[in-house]
Amino acid sequence: MSEALDSLWNDVHGCTLCAADLPLGPRPVLRPSATARLLIVGQAPGTKVHESGVPWNDPSGDRLRDWMGIGRETFYDRRRIAIMPMGFCYPGRLARGGDAPPRPECAPHWHAALLALMPAVELTLLVGGYAQAHYLGPRRGRTLTETVARWRDFLPGYLPTPHPSWRTRGWVARNPWFEAELLPDLRARVAALVAPEAGKRPDFE
Repeated sequence: MSEALDSLWNDVHGCTLCAADLPLGPRPVLRPSATARLLIVGQAPGTKVHESGVPWNDPSGDRLRDWMGIGRETFYDRRRIAIMPMGFCYPGRLARGGDAPPRPECAPHWHAALLALMPAVELTLLVGGYAQAHYLGPRRGRTLTETVARWRDFLPGYLPTPHPSWRTRGWVARNPWFEAELLPDLRARVAALVAPEAGKRPDFE
């Protein structure tokens, strides 16, 4: 990392902005990068990721890597892929079950400063509705399905996907275009962006 990004990284790890609302306390889990051309913006760590400190180190991460067409070695190569969730810390659970939304303080406070120090990013995967709402704003569809179905409209800078939790399997079955059209394009773009050759660029826009 650059000296400036390393300094900001230390600030993030000392953050206590919403500590009083975090049931397991602060443990920011992210991987900023000054050289990565691909950025993944997801939701917030679950309990397994909170325990390990490794982003997407759970079954949802396995599914996301399958969607992207890459293995763990490439996925966790910070030189090539940056990871920055909407909420850096585990937010707790909802009374009705499932993880709570990302803390609302996190992205507005930290994302812009981190992105300013990640100049190489060419494509941002917006994984889930929270990331899409923040980065696409009024451009997004009325529903997550509508937003993801219009994925071509947001290229080349953004590519929206659903969250790859086990709950998404039914959604994928009901929307066959996701596997037939979006995933091949996603995998081609990812392959070009993470290629070892520093000067290699996608042959599409």
